[in-house]
Amino acid sequence: MTPMMHERVRDGLWRDNPALVQLLGLCPLLAVTGTLVNGLALGIATLLVLLGSSTVVSLIRHQLRPEIRIAVFVMIIASLVTAVELLMSAWFHELHQVLGIFVPLIVTNCAILGRAEAFASRHPPTVAAMDGLMMGLGFCAVLVLLGGMRELLGHGTLFRGAEFLFGPSASALQIRVLPLDDGLLLALLPPGAFIGLGLLLAAKNWLDQRSARQPARAVPVASPTTQSN
Repeated sequence: MTPMMHERVRDGLWRDNPALVQLLGLCPLLAVTGTLVNGLALGIATLLVLLGSSTVVSLIRHQLRPEIRIAVFVMIIASLVTAVELLMSAWFHELHQVLGIFVPLIVTNCAILGRAEAFASRHPPTVAAMDGLMMGLGFCAVLVLLGGMRELLGHGTLFRGAEFLFGPSASALQIRVLPLDDGLLLALLPPGAFIGLGLLLAAKNWLDQRSARQPARAVPVASPTTQSN
């Protein structure tokens, strides 16, 4: 992997994560993460749009006039979101009904338009596609983590409603982790989403600070005797 690609992976998954660092796309992040499966579904949809829009924008970047580039970017994103929504409605209709308006609202996700303008329009297609993929994976990971946390505290389960995404046989994937008859209602309400996101932000900041405090590994220097030999 080239240094540029390695940097894309690191930025998308951790250092410049759209949800935990840029704090973009918080409306769907907080609204649909009542379960892990809901977060995973919206995360995959956002990833596909990010990957497709970054690639297309990079391919046509030399043909765009500066004064119309934002309008073209929005049209590309809207077209991809429409395609994803139609596919989801056809193949995952019940899940599409659960996610509701938040699938077409991917068009307004600032993370997608921001990556198109700030990165994809300035780099070749392979690098832009890698950036879109990693940013999408980073956003999807936060959706899944937050959805898993809220579902675990609210219902005591994981993979609740898996049959909506993976088919009827996937209902067996649901596992009860905590013996909760009545879970923590706060975790399923909007305040619980804010609290959960705050905990994830605090955990990331703590890990970053801990990593920064660790001393750099010393590089051994050869003695003059060794060098002469």
